[in-house]
Amino acid sequence: MTSPALAPRPSPPGGYHAVVVGGSSGGIDALLQLLPALPATLQAAVLVVLHLPRDRRSLLVDIFQPRCALALREAQDKDAITPGSVSFAPPDYHLLVDAGPRGPHVGLSLDAPLHFSRPSIDVLFESAADHYGPRLVGVLLSGANEDGVHGLQAIQAAGGLTIVQDPASASMPTMPQAAIAALAVDHILPPEGIARLLADLHQRQQL
Repeated sequence: MTSPALAPRPSPPGGYHAVVVGGSSGGIDALLQLLPALPATLQAAVLVVLHLPRDRRSLLVDIFQPRCALALREAQDKDAITPGSVSFAPPDYHLLVDAGPRGPHVGLSLDAPLHFSRPSIDVLFESAADHYGPRLVGVLLSGANEDGVHGLQAIQAAGGLTIVQDPASASMPTMPQAAIAALAVDHILPPEGIARLLADLHQRQQL
């Protein structure tokens, strides 16, 4: 299943300011195609939640940094959210977007898990939708539960762009299937198609 190369709605004036990405089982495989395709000149901030074991150090920065042109980091509480960077949620913390007088920054929370997960995709997506509104792109990848569906709905309600991995390309299709059943997403694409779409938005100076 694929969708057109461009969003059905016009991009917001000034383009998109942030991309939020969520995934669970199979999400790393999708990210290995998506993140290396993002150019060093990207003007949007990228924030990523993957369901990780709570009691182990995350190796995501170690895995992805050699493959990526963008600067990657594990998010720390109160970090500034800056264009052209990728921030991963640390294990056992919810990752949020908080507003501040100097611009958006990272918030980390030990609130109860959602969908048995901390970090939760819904928590990131909903907080980002509150802050960025129509200037947000939400990407939901492979996974085995329904985390991220409510968050993607919040992004759509705020006027943001919604993208879901094609379930046929996902090793765990439950998460993308749940999103497709719950809302009319803008794009349903395999990981390489998502990468092409984001690259196209960047080339049009919208990302």
